Amino acid sequence: MMDRRTALQALTASPVTLLAAAPVWAAPARKVLRVAGIGTQYFKNSHCDVIFTKIMEGWDHLGFAGPKLQLVSMYVEQKTDNDISVEKGRRHGVPMYDSIEDALTLGTSKLQCDAVLSIAEHGNYEDTPDTHQRKYPRRRFFDSIADVFEKKGKVVPVFNDKHLSWNWKDAKAMYDRARSMKIPFQAGSSLPFAWRYPNVTIPVGSKIKTITGVAYGGLESYGFHALEAMQCLMERRQGGETGVKSVQAYPYDQIWKAEKEGRWSRKAVAKALKAAGKSSEDLESRLHKDNCSIYVIDYLDGSRGVCCMLNGVTDEMSVAVEFEEDRDLLGQWFKLEMVYPYRHFEQLLRGIDRFFRTGKEHTPVERTLLTSGILTRAVHSHFHGGIKYNTPELAIRYEPGSWHFANQFEENFPAPIKY
Repeated sequence: MMDRRTALQALTASPVTLLAAAPVWAAPARKVLRVAGIGTQYFKNSHCDVIFTKIMEGWDHLGFAGPKLQLVSMYVEQKTDNDISVEKGRRHGVPMYDSIEDALTLGTSKLQCDAVLSIAEHGNYEDTPDTHQRKYPRRRFFDSIADVFEKKGKVVPVFNDKHLSWNWKDAKAMYDRARSMKIPFQAGSSLPFAWRYPNVTIPVGSKIKTITGVAYGGLESYGFHALEAMQCLMERRQGGETGVKSVQAYPYDQIWKAEKEGRWSRKAVAKALKAAGKSSEDLESRLHKDNCSIYVIDYLDGSRGVCCMLNGVTDEMSVAVEFEEDRDLLGQWFKLEMVYPYRHFEQLLRGIDRFFRTGKEHTPVERTLLTSGILTRAVHSHFHGGIKYNTPELAIRYEPGSWHFANQFEENFPAPIKY
């Protein structure tokens, strides 16, 4: 039996074969996978906390059952006064590193992780002056990770938390590099993994006409959540995803004119709100004028997405689905657990664990790419007077994801009903 130090020395002494072609990845035989954690800030309730801590301390953060993952290193770019990364690392024997490369190699000459979690969601970074988008370093993190892969001649699965970037150029560059290097790459947020009420699954191939999402929060930060909840349903329509023709936002002072023009339906909004237990009465008086908007997405196949950021009216995420057939609207609530330890992140991490274990993208990264592109166009439209953006770059085709939402993990919970 070799101790850990002897084993590490033997491992790092092995020759490293650099590949002439793009690096390749094969699923490791071990049951517990080694994960490198890359983050911007790690404090109580941060995304690093509700994801990394579940790896170290279990689903409940109390040391009980959790994923079969081992956090073997951390790189946290900004240490704040309320930082908990150092204390967590010391308690669980997870070393902290000053560079992404060292976190992936444990300071050796070889890649020492089976997967990488990249979380760039909080931190003190520059905002765009006109659209107030935080320039989180998601592309810089990804490029640093990919640089290590190229240098070491090996790739492992990478998960990127939330959307790919605040701008389209960087989002597309991340996607293109992952594909060219054959990096197993998944991204997104917890919404597609969360509980849904009623417990209904829309079959793949359904004739969907319009999906109306109703949400709250920051126009970009929570707008991504709302759009992703809509997109994980929209991609299930007949023909799969074919891409987006145009995106237009309607700020508060244009919302009612847009309703008269048929760009959004009060009936659909009421159905979505009702699914989450919210009232649709007196929308005009309840809306917060300074941070409300309706994003209208016209798809290339004629279907439509309507994302209603209705601050003051709701504090939940819900949708209403309109089908082409003469059927009732389907209202559905995407339920989040908004108290610690935020168990909807448990459901996200279950999906990440499966992705890391198989190297197969059960949640299409094309969904995140498309949603990232929709989001940046919508936010720009909102802050530039509701200009309409034609989006030929968003003609993105892909097949729907295969991962089930959270209800199917619950004991004694009935299987979803097909709608």
